[in-house]
Amino acid sequence: MQMTTKTGSPEKLRVGTVVVGAFADGTLPDAAKAVDKASNRRLSAVLKRGDLDAKAGSCVLLHDVPGVAAQRVLLVSLGARDAFGDRAFRDALGGAAKALAGGPAKDAAVTLADVEVPDRSLAWRLQQASRLLADGAYRFDAPRAERPLVRGAGAITLLIAGKVDAEHADAVRRGLATAEGMALAKDLGNLGGNVCTPSHLANVARALGKEFKFKVEVLERAEMEKLGMGSALSVGRASYEPCKFIVMHYRGRETKDKPIVLVGKGLTFDTGGISLKPGDDLDMMKYDMAGAASVLGTMKMVAQLELPLNVVGIVAAVENMPGGNASRPGDVVTSMSGQTIEILNTDAEGRLVLCDALTYAERFEPECVVDIATLTGACVIALGIQTSGLFANDDALAAELLESGADAGDRAWQLPLWDEYQSQLKSNFADMSNLGGRPAGAITAACFLARFTKAYKWAHLDIAGTASVSGDAKGATGRPVPLLSEFLLGRADDVAD
Repeated sequence: MQMTTKTGSPEKLRVGTVVVGAFADGTLPDAAKAVDKASNRRLSAVLKRGDLDAKAGSCVLLHDVPGVAAQRVLLVSLGARDAFGDRAFRDALGGAAKALAGGPAKDAAVTLADVEVPDRSLAWRLQQASRLLADGAYRFDAPRAERPLVRGAGAITLLIAGKVDAEHADAVRRGLATAEGMALAKDLGNLGGNVCTPSHLANVARALGKEFKFKVEVLERAEMEKLGMGSALSVGRASYEPCKFIVMHYRGRETKDKPIVLVGKGLTFDTGGISLKPGDDLDMMKYDMAGAASVLGTMKMVAQLELPLNVVGIVAAVENMPGGNASRPGDVVTSMSGQTIEILNTDAEGRLVLCDALTYAERFEPECVVDIATLTGACVIALGIQTSGLFANDDALAAELLESGADAGDRAWQLPLWDEYQSQLKSNFADMSNLGGRPAGAITAACFLARFTKAYKWAHLDIAGTASVSGDAKGATGRPVPLLSEFLLGRADDVAD
């Protein structure tokens, strides 16, 4: 998508659609006032008739409005004026994005970023607007015999009243880069498990490295065995698809600055193994690599913006299948750390893969490590599909990630990581088991990972509920790329200061 920011009068722009907002009580922001005045109060008449729903994001499309150069005017509800804030602002942009993506107009001018949001700068509003509008235009290029008709605005102007400066242009670049990272994460998630294999993830990482000139290593099974990754390899041993351990090295600073390490769970399909999952919604298990997809998407954002950071992206990619060579409940495996693990359930496999990746991360002497994983159904029960679970062994890192999620509208909620839960992982036959029982399942999974992260500051994002949606809107969401992007952009701003 092409997106620019400019100063201008909305009623004078010759575009397919001009987008303006209105509050539920009929109050019009300045841009909408200008259109209303030029059209002899056409917007006011529409609002007076009650044609626009009060809910933020509701839309009414008006054609051939007198006095307005645009072919169409899209009137978007901003919701109640006294309750207007981050959520209503994003809902309004989301409604506009959906209408523009499904409409015939090839270009549009959007004025919503010029609406004041309490405690938010114009730069923040422009970054949110560019990301949400670009993300709203996302389409998965599904393999079909007949190609669908392409509609939607491919060029958008973000219209503001004041002068456009370098900060505003940079904000739009950041929003677009985040949306492109989300699009990559969505594409990877939406592909079938027969296409998005561990080898495919490795090839995508290599392509990113080639495009943006950063180093990519792909370790094969023999190299993983040599490193002692017995835990991760136990998950993929029954699959015809070879395991891949992918390491991306982005260096934005020619210094010895400690890197930020992102670790993604890459289960390209999860049958549960011998502990076979039920058949209902089993197709959704192609999204079990969403953590890996979010790392790849975030690495693309970082490299595209040339952030002044050193970032290492690790993807542990395997496929969990049943078979004659599959791990069995009761097996004991040895992790790269030397700690032994009794496998009580082969469907608690994500932690078995991540623990070796987290041990591998030690060699970088990292500033911090964040792992991202569709780890537990228990997290979905606890937090639903709205919020990612956050666990951390460092309160400052946790607070930073929580704030980043709030700023990006990609929120997380911190759950406890207390020693009292560790006893649920007790095993009579190994250092630990891979299952803590039904109570506090998301917490005990995080406690398992914590045993492998004592050498550095670490946070774990459980995205089992937020990485994808089911039903008619089935698909990957691209989360938590916005949260991770905001986190790294904040770190980059700190370096620049």
